[in-house]
Amino acid sequence: MSLRPKRSFAALVLTAALATAVTPAAIAAPTQLPGQLVKKTDVGSINRHLIALQRIADRNDGNRAAGTDGHAASAEYIAGKLEAAGYSVTRQEFPFIFTETIEEKLTVGGADVPITVMTYTASTPAGGITAPLAVVLVDATPGCEVTDYTGVAGRIVLVSRGGCTFAQKQAAAADAGAVAAIIYNNEAGPLNGTLGDPAAARIPTGGISQADGQALSGQNGATVTLDLREFQEPRTSFNVIAETKTGRKDNVVMAGAHLDSVPEGPGINDNGTGSAALLEIALQLGGKPKVENAVRFAWWSAEEFGLVGSTHYVDSLSFEQQLDIALYLNFDMIGSPNAAYFAYDGDDSDGEGAGPGPYGSAQIEAELTGYLNARGVPTEGTDFDGRSDYGEFIAVGIPAGGLFTGAEDAKTPEQAAKWGGQAGVAFDPCYHQACDNLGNVDRVALDRNADAIAWTLGTFALSTESVNGVAPGKAAVKPHRAPAAQARALAAA
Repeated sequence: MSLRPKRSFAALVLTAALATAVTPAAIAAPTQLPGQLVKKTDVGSINRHLIALQRIADRNDGNRAAGTDGHAASAEYIAGKLEAAGYSVTRQEFPFIFTETIEEKLTVGGADVPITVMTYTASTPAGGITAPLAVVLVDATPGCEVTDYTGVAGRIVLVSRGGCTFAQKQAAAADAGAVAAIIYNNEAGPLNGTLGDPAAARIPTGGISQADGQALSGQNGATVTLDLREFQEPRTSFNVIAETKTGRKDNVVMAGAHLDSVPEGPGINDNGTGSAALLEIALQLGGKPKVENAVRFAWWSAEEFGLVGSTHYVDSLSFEQQLDIALYLNFDMIGSPNAAYFAYDGDDSDGEGAGPGPYGSAQIEAELTGYLNARGVPTEGTDFDGRSDYGEFIAVGIPAGGLFTGAEDAKTPEQAAKWGGQAGVAFDPCYHQACDNLGNVDRVALDRNADAIAWTLGTFALSTESVNGVAPGKAAVKPHRAPAAQARALAAA
């Protein structure tokens, strides 16, 4: 796919649709930072960073996983560019347990059923475990309590996702005497999951698709063989943290993306796209910009092993240091090849899954979606489901938001009609696979999302008043708030 050049949006901003668009939290004139940052953020430069990440992976066993030379080289590539751009850069080291799949196989009646090892699972013996299948009834919290499991001693349980963590399900099954657990998705598509901590592992646990789980649900008592084995080893890795040398340090605007890939592949969409976009925006912003609020960027490591790097970072901060962070913006997969345009549902207007984010999250969502909607790109909400690095930030009350183009779930016909692409196909068919390479990126989606990030980051760098009530100081450039100003700024971008 060719790289999309920036185009004029003058026609768009004259439409009636603009008048009804969500007004962003702070709208700057075209000559101010948000518009300037959009103009400078070029998808060709972002793509150059993706090429660098691909070549680093190619030289390091095909991946950039945390605790490997591929990740270290990726992190140094980013850190070196940020240091040259004048940022204060920190490499924050932390320990974690590295894992790699040895075997993942499920056989039922002589037929193989695709299954994925849950990260940090207990392993079966070589050759696997053969036992009868015990199907757990589906309710609001399937398999979350020991009482959900009856007559499962010595059996392999089949339980639906939902209601509690995977770790809780397998622990309850273990307490009831089960020898292994198969968890199936509660929505279309395969299931990739983690137990979160090696210490939580009780019995071998793997994930399968909703369709396969529903098919197995009618085979209670069938003999199954499950072979799940995972290599585990203590290692160290590091986050890269970069902060501007200008702007107030007690009201920091923070943006992050995880840099590590899974061991199975180079991770160019997941999450080279988010990492590369943030890097280019940071380089265009520079280490000493004229901003009211300091801007802090983070490239997390060991996200693919359970959000380890971001959790370590937030937990390392004192309460006062957490208060210094005005908001957190998270960008994990923003160029999926069958792209959606999701924004984290900060106000819980969709009423699905988790509740709203901390106060200010709704305003972040409005800023991101307002920019995309004004450019003729419709958006949908996506739940704060805990699958990315915002998790520990919202857990301590820091407002958060971000964009996401979809992972292993299938695009619906309605979404294909709205955004293009293929219905019934995963947003990212190469999710967590070796084929997540330079050919696995929608650069139009990447360009649009990068512009939305640049606008939003620039806006909050000038003022976070809508998010937390902190108004800019007298010396700050005061942003305009009229919708007409947004129209002019978008036209100029």
